[in-house]
Amino acid sequence: MSASEFDLIYRYFASLGAGLAVDLSVGDDCAILSLAPGERLATSVDTMVEGVHFPEELFPEDTGFRAVSVAVSDLAAMGARPIGMTVALTLPEADEFWINAFSQGLAQAVAEYRIPLVGGDTTRGPLTITVQVLGALPADQALLREGARPGDSVFVSGPLGDAAGALAFLNGQWQPAPDAAEYLLQRYNRPRARVELGQQLLGKATSAIDISDGLLADAGHIAAASGVALHIDPAAIPLSTALQSHEDSDTILRWALAGGDDYELCFTLPRDESAPMGCSRIGEVQAGQGVHTGLDSDLPTGFQHFS
Repeated sequence: MSASEFDLIYRYFASLGAGLAVDLSVGDDCAILSLAPGERLATSVDTMVEGVHFPEELFPEDTGFRAVSVAVSDLAAMGARPIGMTVALTLPEADEFWINAFSQGLAQAVAEYRIPLVGGDTTRGPLTITVQVLGALPADQALLREGARPGDSVFVSGPLGDAAGALAFLNGQWQPAPDAAEYLLQRYNRPRARVELGQQLLGKATSAIDISDGLLADAGHIAAASGVALHIDPAAIPLSTALQSHEDSDTILRWALAGGDDYELCFTLPRDESAPMGCSRIGEVQAGQGVHTGLDSDLPTGFQHFS
């Protein structure tokens, strides 16, 4: 990109770099951040490609917010406190309208998650957004996929299947009522990372993961890492009223179990530990391996890029 295009990017993003942990932000070769005594760094990175991870029709404001939420959700799953992020943008052209709108969505996410934008990169090519997030964790605590034990209860933080329902609507496979469609699109376009819940679960949950690839796939990661079996009661999975407006109960269940993109947390707690408000118990941990639902039908187990 030309120097003028770099100036355009800097104009819209440089104001988003202030934060409590930020000693030096956008404008130098590196950003410098500080951790409080007794803290350690957690980091994760997510890439979104247009047409693969989000529809071409998605408004740039929603694209910006969604890209940050998806990445911050990994911090939530570890119980980390967001302290900063970098964004790498690959753009087909320097479209000032698109960049301005994208930066507004980014700014809204910066404010919601208190995660300053401290650096990034730009290049030309098919629209691709890569967000690296940085978080702070207590030196002696973190939520991990391993640690679930037989006898633990399995919980989710909120309704599942909404994002899959939204994609069905966008793809012309379902025509929900306008209010239901609006709700489902909001859930897909602007998922909310469960940052506060993740921090509440530190020292309590025995394992945790965010639901990005679907409940079956992500619960399977907990089962594999912990060396246990997760037994899920499909009837206990929380569903939104909008999703339940679909006429086919089997489709609803498939979306809830395998849809993905909901970014709720799935976690396990000891049997005598109370779950935070709003969370739903959906099963239990037993000896064995894998994820079990008691259903006869085969369900997809998550999105695979190279299958």
